Amino acid sequence: MPYANATCVESSCSASSPATAITSEEDDHLREILKRCPASAYQAARQFRKTGDTQYLPTIIFGIIERFVESDLRSKLNNPPGSLRLIEDLGIDSLTMMEIVMLVEDVLAITIKNEELRELRTLGEIQQFIDRKLRTPPAVP
Repeated sequence: MPYANATCVESSCSASSPATAITSEEDDHLREILKRCPASAYQAARQFRKTGDTQYLPTIIFGIIERFVESDLRSKLNNPPGSLRLIEDLGIDSLTMMEIVMLVEDVLAITIKNEELRELRTLGEIQQFIDRKLRTPPAVP
């Protein structure tokens, strides 16, 4: 399975929100939205939803990115360094980045603002950002 050696971004690997049982509707939705991603991304997303364990994030993130990367560049996502650049190394343009963000938001049930993305250039920065996002409780209006 690709990304089997992925590790947690930080030493603690649990999300700030408690894990919940995944309904059959949620499972069907995950399967549908991740159908063009590697099977490992779907399995990791299911486990993340069940456990809240952030150890699954690299597999989910890299699997989603792989879906949008040209086939000849996908091998770069096998055990990638955190310094792997989205634009220069993977050829991801701004429109593709928006598609990736929308899918990540849906899979992880988070909201990402455009201004939060401006400084993210590498896979490592994306992993750290999403990990922080999941650990930070939402602001109360």
